Amino acid sequence: MPQTDSHHAQFSQRQRMMAFALAVVGAVLFSNKAILAKLMYREGADALDTITLRMVFAFPLFFALAVWVHFTDHEHANYRLTRSDIVNILVVGFVGYYLSSMLDFTGLQYISTGLERLLLFLTPSLVLIISRVFFHKHIDSKQWWAMGLAYLGIVFVFVHEVKFSGSNVPLGSALVFGSALAYAIYLLITGELVKHLGTMRLVAYAMMISTACCVMQYALIGDWGHLRDLLAAHPVLWWYSGLIAVLSTFAPVLLTMWAVSRLGSPIVSQIGMMGPISMLGLGYVFLGEPITMTQLAGTVLVLSGMTLVGRVATRKLSAPAHR
Repeated sequence: MPQTDSHHAQFSQRQRMMAFALAVVGAVLFSNKAILAKLMYREGADALDTITLRMVFAFPLFFALAVWVHFTDHEHANYRLTRSDIVNILVVGFVGYYLSSMLDFTGLQYISTGLERLLLFLTPSLVLIISRVFFHKHIDSKQWWAMGLAYLGIVFVFVHEVKFSGSNVPLGSALVFGSALAYAIYLLITGELVKHLGTMRLVAYAMMISTACCVMQYALIGDWGHLRDLLAAHPVLWWYSGLIAVLSTFAPVLLTMWAVSRLGSPIVSQIGMMGPISMLGLGYVFLGEPITMTQLAGTVLVLSGMTLVGRVATRKLSAPAHR
C-alpha cells in the first residue's frame, strides 16, 4: 500500500533533505556498476566472471540484511511463507536479478555505459506497455507521446554508437533492452510479495537466489580454475569485485529504500534520473568514452520522455487520495 503524503510529512525538513542527498548518491552508485564492470572486462574478466564475482561478494551482505529484517520488521514478522510465495520468490530472484543482470552485463561488452544506462531507464515504459498488452490497462495519450520521445532519444544514441563503435552495438543493445524487459516483468510480479514480506526482505531473498543461479551457471559452463588464475594474475579484480558488490549493489539498495521511506517512490524515481546523467561524466573520466552532442541530445529526449511518463502516472496514483 503506498505511503501517503502525511506519512512523509512526519519527517523534518532536515531529514528529507538528507534523504534527497542519499537518493542522489544511491542513483550515482548504482550507475557505477557499469563503470566497474567495464574495468573488470579490461582485466580479462568476461560477463559471467563479473556477475558471479559481484553476486558472491554481495551474498553475505544480503544474507545479513535478511537476518536483520527478520528480527526488526515487526509489520511483516507474523507472516508465514506459503508454497506459492516460495515459487514466486524463486521466479522473482531468477528473472529480476539473475536474468536481468546476466543480459545487462553481457550487453555491456558491446556498448557504452551511457547507452546501457539509457536503455535500462526505459523500464517504466516497458511496465506500461506490458500492462496495456496483457492486463488491458489504459495508457494516457500523453504517456504514449512521452514514451515516443524517449525512444526517439534511444534511436539518436543508438545510431551514433553504430557509427562509431562497430557492428556489435545492435547485439549489445538488444541484450540490455532484454535486461530492462526482464526487470519490468519483475516489477509487475512483485506487488503481492512486497505486501506480505516488505521490500527489504524481498530484495534480500531475491538477491540470494540470484547468487545461487550465478554459481550454478558457473559450475555448469564456467571454469573455476580459470577464475582462480584470473584473480591471481589480476589482483585488482578483488578490489573491483568488492566495490561492485558493496558500492554498486548493496549500498544503493539501502540508500534508495531509506529515501523512499522518507520521500516516497515518485520523488525518488525522479531523482534516479541522475543515473543516466552521471554516466556521461563517469564514462568519460574512467573509461575515456567520448561525450558528443548527439549523445547529449538523445539523453535529454530520454530523460524528458520518462519524466513526463512519471508525472502522468504520479498524478493518476495520487488523485484518489484527494477525494
